[in-house]
Amino acid sequence: MKESHTGEFSVEIVVLISAIAEWRTVLTYYRDPTVQVSPFGAYFFTTLAGRQSVMFFGGWGKVSAAASTQYVIDNWHPKLLINIGTCGGLSGRIRCGDIILVDETIIYDIYERMGDPIQAIRDYTTHIDLSYLCEPYPQKVQLGRIVSADQDIDPDLVFRLREEYNAIAADWESGAISWTAQRNRMRLLILRGVSDLVSEVGGEIYNNNEGFTQRAERIMLPLLKALPNWVRCAFWGSVQQ
Repeated sequence: MKESHTGEFSVEIVVLISAIAEWRTVLTYYRDPTVQVSPFGAYFFTTLAGRQSVMFFGGWGKVSAAASTQYVIDNWHPKLLINIGTCGGLSGRIRCGDIILVDETIIYDIYERMGDPIQAIRDYTTHIDLSYLCEPYPQKVQLGRIVSADQDIDPDLVFRLREEYNAIAADWESGAISWTAQRNRMRLLILRGVSDLVSEVGGEIYNNNEGFTQRAERIMLPLLKALPNWVRCAFWGSVQQ
């Protein structure tokens, strides 16, 4: 891999990828592109709908997600930031394979014991303005709220996440990415496919890394194929069905 830390190219779009299994699918899809490295993740240049773009492996978890989001914004000043990937669905709210167009995120693993815990959660709740998108969308999606934490979904928290937060799915990074993007006044598109379901009794592929890898590939491929049309949708262009 070539090392480079500068934004020497004019870039309109940055696509953030979080999980290792997702990034491997991206590299396979783009047929082993020339990857460069930065302090906050590996990346390569490509084009999406004729626009100069960067595919960036920002890494998993809130710390990596927030840091890599700020890094790509500072380096390339894109017009649009996209995050695609997987998420765990809350049983009874969504189905495996569904694609979520995220309109709000909440970081829920915040435990305030000296002040107002409700206000602490509100401080890390981000509404994503999607008014720039034109319809019809390139894929069938479900608009909804994702909650984020530095953990896979705890079955003991499923009821709370459904009822108290009105969430349909959870991941590790969306909350940090959207919070950072909003403070930079950056247009953001988050598309997360449900790789597995979690209920009060457990997760269907917990302790099964191979199973997750296979499902991640099945989620990522349609998202990657649809990306150019999502870009057209974001820039008010024509959407090819």
